[in-house]
Amino acid sequence: MSPSDLPSDLPPRVGVWLIGARGSVATTAVAGCAALTAGLRPPTGMLTETPPFARSGLPPLTALVFGGHDTAEGPLAKRAEALAGAGVLPHGLPDAVRAELDDADRGIRAGATDDADGVTERLADDIREFARRRGLRRVVVVNVASTEPRTDGPGLPPSALYAAAAVRAGCPYVNFTPSAGIQHPGLAPLVEESRLPYAGRDGKTGQTLLRAVLAPMFAQRALDVRAWSGTNLLGGGDGAALADPAAAAAKNAGKARVLADALGTLPQGGTHIDDVPALGDWKTAWDHIAFDGFLGTRMVLQTTWQGCDSALAAPLVLDLARIMARAGELGLTGPVGELGFYFKDPVGEGPVALGEQYGRLLELARRLAAGR
Repeated sequence: MSPSDLPSDLPPRVGVWLIGARGSVATTAVAGCAALTAGLRPPTGMLTETPPFARSGLPPLTALVFGGHDTAEGPLAKRAEALAGAGVLPHGLPDAVRAELDDADRGIRAGATDDADGVTERLADDIREFARRRGLRRVVVVNVASTEPRTDGPGLPPSALYAAAAVRAGCPYVNFTPSAGIQHPGLAPLVEESRLPYAGRDGKTGQTLLRAVLAPMFAQRALDVRAWSGTNLLGGGDGAALADPAAAAAKNAGKARVLADALGTLPQGGTHIDDVPALGDWKTAWDHIAFDGFLGTRMVLQTTWQGCDSALAAPLVLDLARIMARAGELGLTGPVGELGFYFKDPVGEGPVALGEQYGRLLELARRLAAGR
């Protein structure tokens, strides 16, 4: 669906179609956007609200309209209340933005669990109908669903079904998860023919964000990293999903790739993920880094990261939706490698170090401002 398919006098509103629309990240993004547009909270954590993006032509937050797919049921407002009770959302915010949560809730449609006949077209029709009903010039699809296990069986996994639906509906696409999504080999011909912009994979919000800073530091100072081990304790939907060893392996692959790319080799050790339901949406991540300095002197760096993934991810989701809407408007095609700053396993070519990735992101901001 391109802008030319819609009347030219429609208001410049942009749809954000969330896969996993009733999850913690999606709920936090919807509630957060409503809070920002109402002036209830500052846009902390949103790069698109900083000066480098001021002239990039991004859609304003007031222009964003939310919908999505999910296999779960239950009102979005109830989910927001649960998040407020857990300290993820500010106390009282769900009541303050209930109208916006209810509005988004009316745009959520039943998701898909398998590659049944016609399911991709049904999912694409949901997106098209959302755009028509809400009078949207463009819809960006963002996958924020739980990590799915890697499988080698026949047919497409759910993440690829949603990605195929996004492509068929003519929508820029963002994969914020480690799941295959638009990068599934079975979608390659469809994606190439579509010439749509897409970005991903696996949002970089906590432990890997820190690794993207520290690993280049060791390499740049010519220090020899002998071992790098990590542990994650988390609950909520992600904790339950990552209790599956296959899903955890998909998640950890991105964490390991950051180290291997920055250091030139993968050091000893690995990353272990524990599901601790009592933690809810909060996560603790530890890293133990053993390295050699001058004359082989052995040293250790240990880090602890404690945070809320939903609150860390939501502003990135809003950033990416706005940037990709602008990319679609300008006719950018294929992988948007300049968005590697946001991902563990970014598509396209680009640097690994966070500082260099930030430089590429600022280059993109200037391109968007120039309209190219």
